[in-house]
Amino acid sequence: MFSNHRPSKPESSGLRHLAFQVDDVEQTVFSLKSKGVEVENIRVDEITGKKYTFFKAPDN
Repeated sequence: MFSNHRPSKPESSGLRHLAFQVDDVEQTVFSLKSKGVEVENIRVDEITGKKYTFFKAPDN
């Protein structure tokens, strides 16, 4: 029988990720952390040179 369930890492069931464009990644990370949100280190995409990071939804 076919199952839609995927392991939790690196993929998960349902919506995998949602992207937000912000003016200042560093300031946004600071703001999220000040509210108790765990945020991964900022990375730079090797192709576009753009900064990005990840954080989990409140329900994990």
